[in-house]
Amino acid sequence: MYICVCKGVTDRAILEAVSQGAERMRDLKVNLGITEQCGICACHAKRVLDQALMRETPAQPPVT
Repeated sequence: MYICVCKGVTDRAILEAVSQGAERMRDLKVNLGITEQCGICACHAKRVLDQALMRETPAQPPVT
C-alpha cells in the first residue's frame, strides 16, 4: 500500500528500510523522502515504522 503518494513510498519500502537499519522518522525522511512535501503521510509512516520496529526487536526475557 502507498504510504507517501508524493514520493511513491510503499509500506514495503518502509519495512525494507527498517530491515536495513532505519529506526526513526528522520531515517525514513533521509532514505525515502517521507514527509518532504505535503507531510500528510507522517502519521501513517510512523505507524508502519513502529510496527516494523516491534517485529524487528527480539522479545526481552523477563527480569527475575
